[in-house]
Amino acid sequence: MAGTYARSTAVLVVGGGPGGYMAAIRLGQLGRKVLLVEKDQLGGECLNRGCIPSKALIHLASLAEAVRGEGPEIGLRSSGDIQVDMASAQRWKDSVVAKERSGVASLLKSAGVAVLPGTARLTGPRSAELTAPDGGRERIDFEQAILATGAVQSTIRGFETDGDRVVSAYDVLNWTQLPGSLLVLGGGVTGCELGEFAAFAGVAVTIVELMPQLLPGMDPELARELTRRLEARGVKTWTGARASALQRSDSGVQVTVEKEGATTVLSGERLFVTVGKRPATQDLGLEDAGVERDPKTGFIPVNDRQATNVENIYAVGDCCRPPMLAHKAYREGVVAAEAIAGLPTRYQFQAMPSVVFTVPELASVGLTSPEAEAAGFHPRDARFPYAALGRAHASHATDGWVKLVADEPSGAILGFQGAGAGVGELVGEVGFAIEMGANVRDLAQTIHPHPTFSELLQEVALLWLGEPMHVARRNSPRPS
Repeated sequence: MAGTYARSTAVLVVGGGPGGYMAAIRLGQLGRKVLLVEKDQLGGECLNRGCIPSKALIHLASLAEAVRGEGPEIGLRSSGDIQVDMASAQRWKDSVVAKERSGVASLLKSAGVAVLPGTARLTGPRSAELTAPDGGRERIDFEQAILATGAVQSTIRGFETDGDRVVSAYDVLNWTQLPGSLLVLGGGVTGCELGEFAAFAGVAVTIVELMPQLLPGMDPELARELTRRLEARGVKTWTGARASALQRSDSGVQVTVEKEGATTVLSGERLFVTVGKRPATQDLGLEDAGVERDPKTGFIPVNDRQATNVENIYAVGDCCRPPMLAHKAYREGVVAAEAIAGLPTRYQFQAMPSVVFTVPELASVGLTSPEAEAAGFHPRDARFPYAALGRAHASHATDGWVKLVADEPSGAILGFQGAGAGVGELVGEVGFAIEMGANVRDLAQTIHPHPTFSELLQEVALLWLGEPMHVARRNSPRPS
């Protein structure tokens, strides 16, 4: 093995993203000696190239769109068209990311975690080789290890990104100048969020999605709501369409799209390719350590304590199983840390929340009605409109709805879906209700502050019970 022995640690954490840094902090709190190796930036994909920078730019563009669209109606006037200054926007976005990254570093330091830059590769079940940024190598011996290497962007042959005409999400997030037109290949969360951002900033946007709807896998009602709103703003959407060829030129790109037997050529200045992610589990030395890796998916199989088939090696986050969400990785990191420390812990949940930060914001937690029926429940749902909420009128945000899914015989809360302003802030409460086994009556009798968007939850619960207060009752009261 290249290099010589340099150091040892109780726990080696490979990767400083949400799962890795959370595991390291918890281990430090529990008194374990921890060494965290990160090859790029602390915070991982979410903080540096995903969740945080995208939400910063989405917030900016949404403000501009709101002033243009609703400003005059509510009494907000400007002397000219609202422009998005991308150079200034980038400075602000970068400051947000830098502050958050500094916060992660501070938390790790306060927990006593040692952080080393570089790439770690397992050389056995209790050893790894660290390659530093300058090329230097050293051996690290450990008692336990946590693999938190995240995921990388998937690619399509013939549509590889070049950072110029064909770009990735990272390129879009760092634009200082906007193109006049943008084709988006992939109508998932990232494609919809950043496609809408570009549209709000004044770019002509077309989204192409292979599956029958935008946001594949999400409640079709939510997907339809977003599609309707995007198209109303001039965004063109092609669903059930396959991109079969790409031509690049000095002036732009041309993408050949096949749909229902017809072929169309779409043109734009840039093509943004976002077709999902795959676990970053190659070149980790898994074979040398005896750690199994699913040959089809690339995920590292783990049990409910995040342990791999090698008892002292754990895996968390995007590299071990879907869904690829930061808050899921947070929980897995804590479970792995507590398992190593010998605490009674396990990765278990009834409802995993998800949010899409578009306008309208989309959120879901628990089961949809079809999913609940397939699981053996007898679901019934109720849908309450934003237009019946006082806070929505005061905030000029009456377009939207929330839907509560519950079991008809027992009233047990099974799921929630919604589209509208701030709906992502509501799913945590419903998730808590599901985890605690609450029923609709519990939610209806919980006093929610007025005027807030959180009242939507109480109102939709009352509607499900047949006792609505702010919409007309259309059915007989249900027995308590």
